[in-house]
Amino acid sequence: MSIGHTLLGLLESGPRHGYDLKRAFDERFGHDKPLHYGQVYSTMSRLLKNGLVEVDGIEAGEGPERKRYAITEAGITDVQQWLATPEKPEPYLQSTLYTKVVLALLTGRDAGELLDVQRAEHLRLMRILTDRKRKGDLADQLICDHALFHLEADLRWLELATARLGKLAQEVRSA
Repeated sequence: MSIGHTLLGLLESGPRHGYDLKRAFDERFGHDKPLHYGQVYSTMSRLLKNGLVEVDGIEAGEGPERKRYAITEAGITDVQQWLATPEKPEPYLQSTLYTKVVLALLTGRDAGELLDVQRAEHLRLMRILTDRKRKGDLADQLICDHALFHLEADLRWLELATARLGKLAQEVRSA
């Protein structure tokens, strides 16, 4: 996820302070990984330097001055280009799971047990996500569906790898 583009997109609805941006980000996108304030302010500093945002006002408070940021025309154009650019599909051709299976086979460890433990972990996470999806709003349901579909694909691969483990072991050992 591009944090800079996400913050720019949030600014399109109007100027905001850094803490407002953090709160809006966390509410919409940061359920599992909220932003740190330092990350917000370092990103805003970079966006300011690149001319994608401007300081719309400075307010004195009890602590440090509070800057209100507004998106510039260049920022709007940048968000539009980012939204129009498709994300690169991730084929995971050299996944960590595959690497662990091959290394287990190469070192004489039980790759079947590794796959069983991984399957159990995937199923555990799927139960958590299914419960979250059931209780969540439409946005949360969609993000959970996305994660669940990826986990289901991983489970299919785990089953296939388990079924082919004997043949894979022969090929790995003979190479």
